[in-house]
Amino acid sequence: MKDRSRWLPAAQARAPLYAGVDLGGTNIKVGLVDDAGRTLAFHTEPTLVERGPEDVCRRMGQAVQTVASLAGVPVERIARAGLGTPGPQDLAGGWIIHAGNFPGFEGFNVRDAVSRHSGLPVTFANDATAAGYGEYWIGSGKGLTSLVLLTLGTGVGGGIVIGEATVDGAHSHASECGHIIVDPSAGARKCPCGQTGHLEAYASATSLVLMAREAVAAGQAPALARALAGGVELTPILIGGLAREGDVPAMDLILESARWLGIGIVSLLHTLDPACVVLGGAMSFGGEDDIVGWRFIVRIRQEIQARAFAILAEQTPIRFAMLGGDAGYIGAAGLARLEHRRLSGATLPAPQSL
Repeated sequence: MKDRSRWLPAAQARAPLYAGVDLGGTNIKVGLVDDAGRTLAFHTEPTLVERGPEDVCRRMGQAVQTVASLAGVPVERIARAGLGTPGPQDLAGGWIIHAGNFPGFEGFNVRDAVSRHSGLPVTFANDATAAGYGEYWIGSGKGLTSLVLLTLGTGVGGGIVIGEATVDGAHSHASECGHIIVDPSAGARKCPCGQTGHLEAYASATSLVLMAREAVAAGQAPALARALAGGVELTPILIGGLAREGDVPAMDLILESARWLGIGIVSLLHTLDPACVVLGGAMSFGGEDDIVGWRFIVRIRQEIQARAFAILAEQTPIRFAMLGGDAGYIGAAGLARLEHRRLSGATLPAPQSL
């Protein structure tokens, strides 16, 4: 939340306060949040993962101190910090199992290191789960009893919240919604995880770009081909822009991603029966107020209508996320709030369904 005019003055905050830390491959985002989910201060800085895990964790801890200073409150007023990182993780142990874009983090206890450097107890979560909780707490799922968030970016992340509890699983591997099977055929696309037929292989920004390259190579997307010949980088933003200008092949690529996403969501509806499905991440195409975003989500709903039980298709809202890039740190702070209240014996009000 870069706009300081939207920060809540500390004098108006509802105690206790919580820090939320969202660790990304490019940037670290840290916010100070009150008991109602309102942001008092925000800070971001480059991750600089090449400096190693201890340095990254030191700067995350220092960033917690920074947001307290920006808000004009002593760190002692912060009850707990929440930390969201990419997975897979060992949530109970506090470390990332497969570091991916975070070399050196395997076997390094990121939770305890951030706690040591911030001077606060830390609640550890998957970054998509944290974002899901943020949307559940004060975003698109506010007031509902449950929610599934799908983050559509480089991959497809997932966060599941049911009755104030996140679904983490016995091995910290639950809510990996991007890895449900949507195509069991022998010729299924390969997911970045190495397996085939996963939703992520069909409905992520990476897969959309790959399908676009295939269309260009086959001579099926001349406008994209001309853009690439002119040195423009092939991204979902480029594809969405051409679709917005009326380019049919570009729109068809986006709608094909939407079709696969609808197929994946049907499995989630039949398994979880959530009160709402929320779509976040970079592939929102401007949301429902934009013609491309509107057609994207309408195509998803059409696929659900065709494949899901009627009551699920008719009564489960499919929405775009509200919190944008703030969802991660807000949700991490919210999960810290949950743990603080559990440990202190406090109760949370029951969510109300629509």
